[in-house]
Order: sequence, then C-alpha cells, then structure tokens
Amino acid sequence: MTLHLRSTRRRSPEVKEVIVGGGGGCRESWRSLSLEVEEVCGVSFQGLTRAQEVDDESEFSYVEGSENGPENWGKIKPEWKICNSGTMQSPIDILNERVEVVSHLGRLHRDYKPSNATLINRGHDMMLRWESGAGSIHINGTQYQLKQCHWHSPSEHALNGKRFNMEVHLVHESLNNKTAVLGILYKIGRPDSFLSMIKQDLEALVNTPNVESAVGIIDPKHIKFGSRKYYRYIGSLTTPSCSQNIIWTILRKVRTVTRKQVKLIREAVHDASETNARPIQPINQRTVELYRPRDQEEN
Repeated sequence: MTLHLRSTRRRSPEVKEVIVGGGGGCRESWRSLSLEVEEVCGVSFQGLTRAQEVDDESEFSYVEGSENGPENWGKIKPEWKICNSGTMQSPIDILNERVEVVSHLGRLHRDYKPSNATLINRGHDMMLRWESGAGSIHINGTQYQLKQCHWHSPSEHALNGKRFNMEVHLVHESLNNKTAVLGILYKIGRPDSFLSMIKQDLEALVNTPNVESAVGIIDPKHIKFGSRKYYRYIGSLTTPSCSQNIIWTILRKVRTVTRKQVKLIREAVHDASETNARPIQPINQRTVELYRPRDQEEN
C-alpha cells in the first residue's frame, strides 16, 4: 500500500497547559507514585501486565441481549471475566453529587509530536495507531506514551445522565505497563478539525473493509483539548478485556462534531451497527474529582 505523507507544516493549535491529578478514594496517593497507590487503594502494580485492548473485536458485540452482547462479555473468555465481576468498570455517569471539586492536584504535560500512523478497522471502531515517537503526557512524575486513539458513538461516558454524540479515547502507556486514557466528548455542531484532517483517509476505508491503511505523518496535537478543567477517576478499559486500574481523565469541555463526521466513522467500520458504546457501569464507592484551576479560568 502506498504511503502518503501528510504535510505537518500547518500551524498547530495553541495548547494551553492542562492540569490534572488524582482520582477517587486514591486521591492522596496521586501526589506520590504507584507504590502509594498500592498501599492506599489495595491496588497492586507488581507484575502488572499491560491493559491491552483487543485488535480483533469480532468476538463481542454491542447488541444488548445477544449472546456476545455487553452483559455477556465476561462469559466469552476466562480472561474477560472481570467485564462482569469488576467493581471499577468504565464508562460511568459523572454525576454532580458524586464529584469533588479540587484545585491542588499535579500537572499533566502534553508533549505530543508528529509521527507515522495507521488507520485500523478493529471490527467495532476505527483506531488510529501511531508507530512510535508520538510523544507523551506526564501525570505526577510518570510518563505515559501516546499509543493510539479511537472513537465511540454515542459517547460512552455521560454527564449527569446525558450521553453525547461521540467520544474519542487517547490511550497512553507507561514503561511499567500502566494505562492512562484521555477522553473528549463531542456534541453535534461545527466540524471537528482533526476529523476533517483525516477525512479522505476515513473515506478510503468506507469501500474497503477489514484493512489497515498507512496514513502518513499525523500530529496528535491537532486533537484539540480546549479546557483546563477535567474529571478524574479510576476505572477500566471499555472493551474486553475490561482491565481495571486505568487512570481516566475526561475533559469537562464538550467539543463539537458534525453528523456527517460521526456517520463517516461508523460507515468506515462496516459492522452494520450505528453504535459502539458500552452501557454505563456502576460507580460503586468511587469518587470522581473535578479539577478547577485556582484562577477560576473558564477555558
């Protein structure tokens, strides 16, 4: 397949510093490192294996009530049993009454860089995977390398009972196999500039199912954040294997996307489904924190 290099000379959008920090009952531990998480939360990172999403999603579906639907994911494979039995599953409904507003948390530094990428149809979603060197984020001294992003529609997370039209997940991994996922919610409105940038690549896959397509150099900094405020909690992957102890950061600002852009992503997948969002999971005893800058900056 021909490799088409995409020009990255256009000016990257200005990215303001994003401040993030701890989550849930583990709030105090985030000021230190994972050893304290282990002590405070009972979460062991010793011998932790990578929280790996499957690249072939054909074995499960999003059809509720079906044999391989969301309520049965934990029965499909022994290694997926936590999808049914886990108490820290994602996505969740972020309710105001369960949110604690804080301003004293550690910083997340986004240091993304242009890198060669590949679009992959995993069966239920489109994944954009960077080969290497796409940069990282830092959460309280730990560096998490950006590996891939993928889209869900409607959004998987909800805010006060409301789901939105789409959600993108930026998946990062640390050297000691911890996973941090950044989620951005979208409602119908103006076009999303990043999806506009890769529109031709997505359109090329609409008529060619079950293939990977090298799309050249993609700069992840073009995925706009637009907010310093965010929610933080500890959860899981939202697809099998549903691995837990995932650090979730959900930006508070809901960005916009067009109906055509949402439709294009679904059509490129070829799974004959209009949705690929896991049902909301019980929050149980978890706390969600909302980071708000001390200067009360609204952006």
